[in-house]
Amino acid sequence: MFRTKRTGLVRRLWRSRAPVEGDGEADTRTHGSGGCCMGKSTKVAGKTSAGTEAELKALTHSILKKIKEKQLEGLLQAVESKGGARSPCLLLPSKVDTKLGQQSYSLPLLLYKVFRWSDLRHCSELKRLPCCESYGKINPELVCCNPHHMSRLCELESPPPPYSRYPMDFLKPPDSLDSGPSSTETGGTTYSAPVGLSDSQALQESGDRSHWCVVAYWEEKTRVGRLYSVQEPSLDIFYDLPQGNGFCLGQLSSDNKSPLVQMVRTKIGYGIQLSREPDGVWVYNRSCYPIFIKSATLDNPDSRTLLVHKVFPGFSIKAFDFEKADSLQRPNDHEFTQQPRTGFTVQISFVKGWGQCYTRQFISSCPCWLEVIFNNQ
Repeated sequence: MFRTKRTGLVRRLWRSRAPVEGDGEADTRTHGSGGCCMGKSTKVAGKTSAGTEAELKALTHSILKKIKEKQLEGLLQAVESKGGARSPCLLLPSKVDTKLGQQSYSLPLLLYKVFRWSDLRHCSELKRLPCCESYGKINPELVCCNPHHMSRLCELESPPPPYSRYPMDFLKPPDSLDSGPSSTETGGTTYSAPVGLSDSQALQESGDRSHWCVVAYWEEKTRVGRLYSVQEPSLDIFYDLPQGNGFCLGQLSSDNKSPLVQMVRTKIGYGIQLSREPDGVWVYNRSCYPIFIKSATLDNPDSRTLLVHKVFPGFSIKAFDFEKADSLQRPNDHEFTQQPRTGFTVQISFVKGWGQCYTRQFISSCPCWLEVIFNNQ
């Protein structure tokens, strides 16, 4: 029997399905260590039995063979590139339920489980990404089932592990502030190379109001390249990605010869996506390794410590809230008076974390990291 193009696409898709923990090829891009942002263990499906595997294969093949070839090609592009290549929406009926054993799944949930997260339990654990152009604009009976148009949500309500506590010096009493220049070693948000913030001041004072943030890339204590001004609603920040556009860190000239910096650079990969949305600024981890985030709006404003949040591959976190940031601008707070952008800055480290129980106490010791300064005008 001759193999049709559709059959070939279906077979390639099945071979590219998300691995299940225990099958010897667990994907750290999907699960990471513990499978969630705050170290809270998520129950991951164990190795499937031969019967369940065969049933899942038959069900998946049956569904995929009903999809148009062009849609299968778009899905295959998304799955094989692991989200690196921009792919179209996969619009399928939203009310179709599929049954696997005694369990019933909606069609989108089943495809998300097969091709992205085998431990996914409910679509409420997901967040739609800005690349999904069909949301709310197409026939409501159709829903996008492209698994790489979705991300998993971080669960911030669970207590963080002890290592993630980090001193929040800008909430110290005024009499305990350092008399010398602010630097990363004091936990502030201006650094030993102050040209970064002076550049951002120039952007703000030049009358340019079109950007909503500027991004600085650092390697340890040295800023690499100029500030990147962001006007578009979303921005991909990556190291070396042939497809797509955005802020390519690999194109920046760096003289840093540190073996650790060199190693971390190779792991940045697809990096992150910053997106400004109605409820705030979200960060999506597109890489194969965790990222670490510190933001004043992620934590209790009365706390004297900020948390460094660990975000695993495939997860999204609302890293910044403009309304909360405005409430942090306390007129009697000396630090906010002196550094008005303190509460409008987010720090993101690739691969390596920092904090009290790390050898890296401050983000300036991290090999590769970002400073995102938001426009509060």
